[in-house]
Amino acid sequence: MAETQFDLVVIGGGPGGYVAAIRAAQLGLKTAVVESRGALGGTCLNVGCIPSKALLQSSEHFSHAKHKLKDHGVLVDKVGLNLDVMMKRKDAIVKKLTSGVEFLMKKNKITYLKGFGSFLDRNTVKVALNEGGEQTLQTKSTIIATGSEAIEIPIAPFDEKQVLSSTGALALEAVPDHLVVIGGGVIGLEMGSVWARLGAKVTVIEAADSILPMMDKDVIRTMKKVLGAEGMEFHEKARFTELKKSGKKLTVVADKGGETVSINCDRLLVAVGRRAFTKNLGLEKVGITPEKNGKIKTDGHYGTGVPGIYAIGDVIDGPMLAHKAEEEGVACAEMIAGKPGHVNYVAIPNVVYTWPEVAAIGINEQEAQAQGLEVNIGKFPFAPNGRAMAFGETEGFVKLIADKKTDRLLGAHIVGPMASELIAELAIAFEYSASAEDVARSVHAHPTLAEVIKEAALAVDKRSLHS
Repeated sequence: MAETQFDLVVIGGGPGGYVAAIRAAQLGLKTAVVESRGALGGTCLNVGCIPSKALLQSSEHFSHAKHKLKDHGVLVDKVGLNLDVMMKRKDAIVKKLTSGVEFLMKKNKITYLKGFGSFLDRNTVKVALNEGGEQTLQTKSTIIATGSEAIEIPIAPFDEKQVLSSTGALALEAVPDHLVVIGGGVIGLEMGSVWARLGAKVTVIEAADSILPMMDKDVIRTMKKVLGAEGMEFHEKARFTELKKSGKKLTVVADKGGETVSINCDRLLVAVGRRAFTKNLGLEKVGITPEKNGKIKTDGHYGTGVPGIYAIGDVIDGPMLAHKAEEEGVACAEMIAGKPGHVNYVAIPNVVYTWPEVAAIGINEQEAQAQGLEVNIGKFPFAPNGRAMAFGETEGFVKLIADKKTDRLLGAHIVGPMASELIAELAIAFEYSASAEDVARSVHAHPTLAEVIKEAALAVDKRSLHS
């Protein structure tokens, strides 16, 4: 007889949902997770963060073999591409990780149901099982962690063959001749980078003033230069207006300041953002009305206003990041169990896994100016760094923004090799409200890329040592 009585049911088995379930189980709550995909890990693990990073890594190896290994004295003749092997490697990584998450459910004695969960009332969740039939769960508390889905533009509906979401862009059977990307944000640039490295011509159309519109102006300037040198073309302040199809060929039309731009291509990736997935959850039965963008309004403790029902991750306000969802899952589970739970939203890093990578935390220079803050800025390039030279990757910089009076760090921005790893040092600094002086006085091993962070911290006080 299947269990039907629970302390907590989590609807959605993505990063926020499965982590919330694990933490709840650790705290002694009888917990169930409901996931309709048939595999745990959500968009991130199945068709997002993990498979995209696998392809980014593989495509970077391909690019290095073609263009950079000779600088190290490594000569490789006739570099070729086996896209099928590359895709199978990506799929194997995903399978291994999803299996690992399922093992964690068993290890923590969490009931895992493969099916679509929806509310019958605030203490009852109905599960339409993937294998057929239904199961009804009684629960004291429920966490909605159903994540998000790619936004579809009416003039370019996804067919995942020619017109792609990020999911389709991860599963192409051949390198496109010309890929047009609508949206110059994180997903658009990452997927554009993959296919550009593998030989596609890539053109990015961005409606905002620039690509990566939320990033620091110095980051944007550097990334446009670097990605442009790799062959990516950009049309900024351009609005996608029409898509024409003729067999296997597409024509993308955009309005760029009153001028019509027409681009012929064979694949179109639409990466204009994601929308909270809150459809068909029976929210109306429990008195929850999502906002126009699909998101659920919550209080400071992830409560939805309905006793016992909480929401985390992409379905609530804030950046749509897996690590943000995970932290919210932990905090929410702790609060349900009667313990203090907290997420420091100031200390959440954001990363773009192009090459060089981009990583940021806190506010950027434009935001500091808009808020009328008096700040000191320290900036140091990777170019003179010994480890960066050894890598052969000297493009980029570290930029730190500190309060002029207190020296407390307010923002940190990195463009460069392994920026995704380097930002962790600054995330810890933010968690402890560190000053630029704190970072500057910390001893950094030599030679390391992290020394550029130390030099940038010294530069806040205009005393960098190696410039």
